[in-house]
Amino acid sequence: MFRRSMFLTLGLLAFTVSARGQEKVGEIKTTPSKVVSVTVYLNTALVTREVTLPEAAGLTEIVVSPLPPATVQSSLYSEGSDGIRVLNSRFRTRAIAEDNREEVRKLDAEIKAYQRSLQDVQADIKAVELNMAFVTKLESFTTATLTTLTDKGQLDSEKTIALATYIRDSRLKLTKEDVKLKQLLEETQAKLEFSRRLLSEKAGGVIRTERDAVIVVDKKAGVGTLKLNYLVTNASWRPQYKLRGATKDKEPVSVEYLAAVTQQTGEDWNNISLVLSTAQPLLNSAPPDLRTLEVAIGPTHVPGAGDPGKPTSIGGALVAGRRDDAVYKELQEKSRDLRQQSGESYNLKKEKDGGKFANEAAALDQFRDLLVTHEQLVKADSFESGIASDGPSVTYRLKGKLSLPSRSDEQTLEITKLDLAPKFYYKAVPVLTPHVYRLADMANNTDFILLPGEATMYMDSDFVGQTKMPLVAIGKPFTVGFGVDPQLQVQRKLLDKTRVTQGGNQVITFKYRILLSSYKTIPVDVQVWDRMPHAEAMQTIATTLTKGESELSKDPLYVRDEKPKNLLRWDVKVDPKQNSEKALSIDYEFKMELDRNVTIGSFGTK
Repeated sequence: MFRRSMFLTLGLLAFTVSARGQEKVGEIKTTPSKVVSVTVYLNTALVTREVTLPEAAGLTEIVVSPLPPATVQSSLYSEGSDGIRVLNSRFRTRAIAEDNREEVRKLDAEIKAYQRSLQDVQADIKAVELNMAFVTKLESFTTATLTTLTDKGQLDSEKTIALATYIRDSRLKLTKEDVKLKQLLEETQAKLEFSRRLLSEKAGGVIRTERDAVIVVDKKAGVGTLKLNYLVTNASWRPQYKLRGATKDKEPVSVEYLAAVTQQTGEDWNNISLVLSTAQPLLNSAPPDLRTLEVAIGPTHVPGAGDPGKPTSIGGALVAGRRDDAVYKELQEKSRDLRQQSGESYNLKKEKDGGKFANEAAALDQFRDLLVTHEQLVKADSFESGIASDGPSVTYRLKGKLSLPSRSDEQTLEITKLDLAPKFYYKAVPVLTPHVYRLADMANNTDFILLPGEATMYMDSDFVGQTKMPLVAIGKPFTVGFGVDPQLQVQRKLLDKTRVTQGGNQVITFKYRILLSSYKTIPVDVQVWDRMPHAEAMQTIATTLTKGESELSKDPLYVRDEKPKNLLRWDVKVDPKQNSEKALSIDYEFKMELDRNVTIGSFGTK
C-alpha cells in the first residue's frame, strides 16, 4: 500500500512538472525586483538586485526577469536574509512569442495592395509601350506619304508641319510617362519586398529571447527579500580629470576627479548606489595550481617581443635593436592581459584555462626578473608608474543615489573634488620648442589615490590644453602643465664651433646662447633646459662643459638623476623688463674630445 501511494505521488509530481514545462509564456509569474547597487570594474560590473519574496512559507521557486543581454550566465548567485535560505540559483533563456495576429493581418493587406498597384503600373507601362510603337509606325507612314506627295507636287506644308509637331509632342509625352511609371514600379516593388520580409519575421511568432534567474528558496512565513547578484559585460569606467589653476599663484588648484562610465548592458540602472573599483572580480574560491617553470638552454627569446632565432642580448633582454625599457613594458602589459584572461576564465567556470593563463603570466614576470639587470629594473620604475599596477585595488563609493541608463556613449560622473596647493614655475626647453610652459608642483595630500587618466587643463575659465595624469599615491608629489604662456619667449643660438687636433685626439668646441624674454608684470621663476651629447657606452668620446656664465641647478634630484646624462638645467628668475635687447642671456660652452680616427656615426635619443 505504501509503495502504491509513493508511485501515485511520484506520478502526480511528474505530471505537475510536465505541465509546468509546457506552460505558456504568458503564465510565467515573475517576482518583483529592482537594481539597488552596482559595482563597476574596469571591464565588467557586478549588479545587485533586491528581490521581494511572496508571503508563502516553505519551498518556493521564484523567477526574476528580465535579466540584461550582457549577463554572464555562470556568475549568478543569491544571498538570503533572516528566515530565508537559498537552495539553488540558475540562469535560463526562453523564447517569447508575441500575439502579432493583428500585425500579420495588416501586413497581408499591405502586400495585397502593393501587388494590385504593381499590376496597374505594369498595365500602364504596357499601354505606353504600345502607344510608342504606334507613334513610330505613324512616323514611318508619314515619311513615306510625304515622299510620294513631294514627287507628285501635291505637298501641303501646313498639314505636314502639324503632323510632325504631333508626332514629336506625343513621343516626348510618352517617354516622360514611361520613365515615371518605371520609377513607380521600382518603389512599389521595394515596398512589397519590405512588407514580405516583415511578414516573414512576424509570422514566425518568436521575436525575442528573455533571460531569467530561477531561484529556489526555503523561507518562513511573511514577506522577505533576498539579493540576486550577477556580472555583466559591456560596462567599464576610466578616470578623467579637470584641473583649474588661478592666475594668482597662491590660490589652490581645483582638481575635479571624474569617471567616464560605459554602460551598454541593455539594463537601465535607476536610483542605485554606485561603486567604482579597479579590482578584478573573481568567482574562484581556491588559488590556481602552481605548474613547473621549465627553463631551456638556447638563444634567448622574449615571449611576444620578436621572432625566435633572431639575435638577442641575454643580459639586457634586448631583441634585435629594441630598447630595454620597451621590452620590459611589453612584458608587463602582456602579463596583465594574461591575468585578466585568467580572471575572466574563472568567472566563466573554466578553471583549467584560468590556471593556465595565471601560470603563463607568472612565467613572463619571472622571465623578466631572470634576464633584466637590477639597474634596468630600477630604471624601469620611471615608466612603470604610468601603468596600472597589480598592487592593492582602489575603490570609490560615490555619494547619493545615481541613475545610469544603458546607452552607447560614455556618461561622466564626479568621484570627488579636491583642492591642492601648487608651486607654480615656468619651464623652457628651447632645443625642443620656442614656447615656455607654466607648470605646477603639487603633492597628493588627500585620502584619494589618483589613477592614471586624461586631464583637461584650465587657467581660471580658459582652456589651455590636455595632458595625462600619472598614478599618484597618497602623499606622493607630482607635476602638471598648464599650457603655454605667450608672455615668455625663448630662443637658442649656436654662436661658434671650432675643431682642433690635440695629440692623437680631435677636439670639437660648441658655444651656445639662450635668450629668455619676459613681458609679464611680475618676476617669475623659470627652469631652462638644454643638453650635451652623451656617450656612456662609448669610452672613446668624452663631453665636457667647459664654460658657463650661469651656474647649473643645485636641485638634489636633478644632480642625482639628470646631470649625469649631460642634461643641463638652469634655475633663473626673469624680471618684467628683461626682453628684446635686455633679454636674460645664458651662454655656455662644451667640448667633445674623441680619437682623430673616430667618426660620429649617428645621434639618437632614449
